[in-house]
Amino acid sequence: MLLCRVSTVTQAVARWGRRSHRGSGLLHPALSFSSSRCHGVSSGEGNAQPAEAGPAQGQYRDSVLLPRTDFPMKLTGQKLLDRELEVQRECGFAELYSWQRQRKAKKEFCLHDGPPYANGDPHVGHALNKILKDIRNRFEMLRGRQVHYIPGWDCHGLPIELKALGELGTSGLTPLQIRQKAREFAERAIARQRAAFQRWGVMADWDNCYYTFDGTYEAAQLKVFQEMHSKGLIYQDYKPVFWSPSSRTALAEAELEYNPEHLSTAIYATFPLGTLPPKLAEADVGSISVLVWTTQPWTIPANQAVCYMPNAQYSVVKRADNSQLLLVATERAASLAVLLGTELESVGTVTGWRSPPRSQLEGGICKHPTIPDKEVPLLPANHVTMGKGTGLVHTAPAHGMEDYSVASQFKLSVECMVDGEGKFNELAGPELQNLFVMGEGTDKVISMLKACGALVKEEHCVHSYPYDWRTKQPVVIRPSKQWFINTASLKDKAKEVLQKVRVLPESARSSLLAMLDRRTYWCISRQRSWGVPIPVFYHKESGEPLINKHTVSHIAQLFKEKGSDCWWELPVETLLPPEVLKKSKAGPVTDYVRGEDVLDIWFDSGASWAAVLEESDSRADVYVEGKDQIGGWFQSSLLTSVAARNKAPYKSLVVHGFAVSEKGEKMSKSLGNVVDPDTVINGGKDPGAPAYGADVLRWWVAESNVFSEVQIGPTALNSARDSINKLRNTLKFLLGNLQGFDPRTQAVDPKEMHYIDQYMLHQLQISPAFTSASSKTGEGSLLHQKHAATTRNGQFFIALCLLRPSRLYCDPEESLARRSCQTVLEEILDGVTRAIAPILPHLAEEVYLHAPGHDRGCLSSFLESGWIKSSSVWRRPGLEEAVEGACAIRDSFLSSIPGKNAAQYNLTIAIEPGLLFELMESLQEEPTSTSSQLTELMMAAQTTLTSQLPRDLPPDALRSSGNFLINLEGGVIREDSTYSIAAVPTSAARCPRCRRYTAESPDCLCPRCHSILSAP
Repeated sequence: MLLCRVSTVTQAVARWGRRSHRGSGLLHPALSFSSSRCHGVSSGEGNAQPAEAGPAQGQYRDSVLLPRTDFPMKLTGQKLLDRELEVQRECGFAELYSWQRQRKAKKEFCLHDGPPYANGDPHVGHALNKILKDIRNRFEMLRGRQVHYIPGWDCHGLPIELKALGELGTSGLTPLQIRQKAREFAERAIARQRAAFQRWGVMADWDNCYYTFDGTYEAAQLKVFQEMHSKGLIYQDYKPVFWSPSSRTALAEAELEYNPEHLSTAIYATFPLGTLPPKLAEADVGSISVLVWTTQPWTIPANQAVCYMPNAQYSVVKRADNSQLLLVATERAASLAVLLGTELESVGTVTGWRSPPRSQLEGGICKHPTIPDKEVPLLPANHVTMGKGTGLVHTAPAHGMEDYSVASQFKLSVECMVDGEGKFNELAGPELQNLFVMGEGTDKVISMLKACGALVKEEHCVHSYPYDWRTKQPVVIRPSKQWFINTASLKDKAKEVLQKVRVLPESARSSLLAMLDRRTYWCISRQRSWGVPIPVFYHKESGEPLINKHTVSHIAQLFKEKGSDCWWELPVETLLPPEVLKKSKAGPVTDYVRGEDVLDIWFDSGASWAAVLEESDSRADVYVEGKDQIGGWFQSSLLTSVAARNKAPYKSLVVHGFAVSEKGEKMSKSLGNVVDPDTVINGGKDPGAPAYGADVLRWWVAESNVFSEVQIGPTALNSARDSINKLRNTLKFLLGNLQGFDPRTQAVDPKEMHYIDQYMLHQLQISPAFTSASSKTGEGSLLHQKHAATTRNGQFFIALCLLRPSRLYCDPEESLARRSCQTVLEEILDGVTRAIAPILPHLAEEVYLHAPGHDRGCLSSFLESGWIKSSSVWRRPGLEEAVEGACAIRDSFLSSIPGKNAAQYNLTIAIEPGLLFELMESLQEEPTSTSSQLTELMMAAQTTLTSQLPRDLPPDALRSSGNFLINLEGGVIREDSTYSIAAVPTSAARCPRCRRYTAESPDCLCPRCHSILSAP
């Protein structure tokens, strides 16, 4: 949990507070008072209403210092929304980031913002991510660090371009027309998202964000591109890539999503062995066909080989139903027999071992089943597995990444039979040309196999298949001339630097490493208009690319000055001036044309470290993004940074889960379970959608376990609202009891305080929550455990304060006892307010506006005054033993009177002489007292401290005993002390003013109250 609910009280609170106030009436500010007179004190005017302790109520009300504050316990509806906006204006939310950037600070904290995509309205996923970042930033700012956080947006890419094309139509549009419309669309989306982020209270300089379509950003990106190109890491090649027919462009693996329910038509087909391997030729068993299995029958026409596993055994089997001889993996024979519905008799075996002396399958050559006179070899390949199929893999190098690796090794032809629309081209032959490969083309290939007798079996197969993550349509693999990054040469270094990066949760590290392992190259060119142009020129005749540091540097400078639209606006003579041609040792400019591809948006955003981070280090302290960025921005940033400068762009990574519905389902409009953050804050038309305000949304983020899927819905939001309301109630109590108290002039020196108050300051000082400013580990703060501890400790301290309202309400206003308590209350209020400020900034600022004794002066936000302050003077280890020893005795006392009011009992505590007795004596100097600190802690009417229980205890006395282990000076002083207690119902009456059972009769004031009211 990022933040425990305020209602959750630690075991210490439970120990101090359980059963403590039951029926005592001490905690209720709306006290009822007796109208009687005693000790010669005038009662004054009171309300003529019935009272518990007399015929009239309220005659002493004016003499009691009840809590007073105009801080509202609860804000709802429009009042809540108006108050949050008012707080944002009054407390300078818009200026806070700039202020902290200008102040002097010893250390900087940099959280680099992963740019959200500028293609739609703000959603709850944005809220989860941005608020999580803001909580961390505000915490670091409070700790005194100078926060570096520049929000950004990813502005290029296909979805935005498709939106522009949808508005303009697709006929006859120039790249500049498409780009202009795409820019306008992105700018509108950015404006909506930025307004939402500001409303959520996210601290940033919103007038100075970064955008990937800015010329300055694009120039920095090209600088990274050039650095990588000069090292030979970026190259052009003709090889298979993921191709989206629906988008008409190449895709990187990060742009894919896998549909586990994709339905394919799988086939088993035969390739007749025209040339038998020597081992099989010697056996002279007859005509043999290799049996293959594929889920992509449309790739059969592009087949160039059949691959086998080098270290496996293969069998020639005879079908019992038609005597056909098939070559299959021995391991797969039994399963195939069941599948084909016939017995398969083994007539011989061969192995795929390569040495020694050689593979027994080597030299085998198959006939292509649908292309006459075409022969394809049997070849070994390590990617062949035995999990499914036949152990022999149909290989089409143009349409498979692993197949292409085989082609590279054995110099096979890579013929592409599929065009950019996903249709067979002329190389596939007239029967297949212009047919969609994923539909009618597949059906036609199957019918061709059937016609030539090569189809053995056809079946439906549900399996995981890559889809274009934007159009949600299946992709194909086809070769294309594209620009690539050779990630294979970067992987080892990337893994090395990643080991030095802290990853939360640690389990995400293995996913990052696995992604790197699977990525042998990265296709970075896209056949679109809306993006950063790849700065390359092509020779008109040879097609050879012209790209070097001189050409790229010149283009980068133009982009910085004019933006990347100039790639289409300016003539080639300006893009490729004579001095650049001369340095490039190239021919005349008339020999060249500009390229038309743009860079992958993952390269766009992956280079953000170069455009946004400070020049001195250019490493962020942390990147915080969703788990989808493990294969996206986290990886593209790592690869570009390692390639350009041999180090990671981040010191730590935090990977959070996705926001899901209350039932744990992915949010979908069709399911009607989408939660709109605007509706969460401002309310909706549905009566069941109240206005929660921004702080509830922030509390939901902080309260959640963000490392798993984060559920949101009415239950979670109502829980967050209730928790905040409980917190407001606590803060109202503190504010009410601090009315008229000025900590600058009226605070009590810790050494003069009551011991219990000193103990509370001691707890404040040693609490991890209140001392985190000195912590050297910042990552834990992201989990907000310190905030959680602070909130819980605040509840604990307040529970202690509630044990003694008599001091707060009934002692003289300027008395040491009352001021001592108020001093601690003020420290608690200040600490709790600062602790919740990163999470609930609106509430924290509102509290501070009501807090006494503070001059805002030049401060717009109280956060400008820093983190929680504590003093080493507060640390008093011996007090801990005294108060906690009293706590143990109090527990025994309360356990002996279950369901009864402790204030109606006289308590005798018997302790043999020793350390525990001495500690209790420090809380009560006289043997018997009704007003000692020990009595206050016991919550009894009267406490007697003695070495042994009296022998003449009344029959109704309730006895109990226990022990308490004293451990002082790190274990040097240890003593296990025993104690006995006896509780007897008091004969005293309830005082009509302080409501303690210490008066002589129901109509009389107790001696203390009489003394107070009699004072001049």
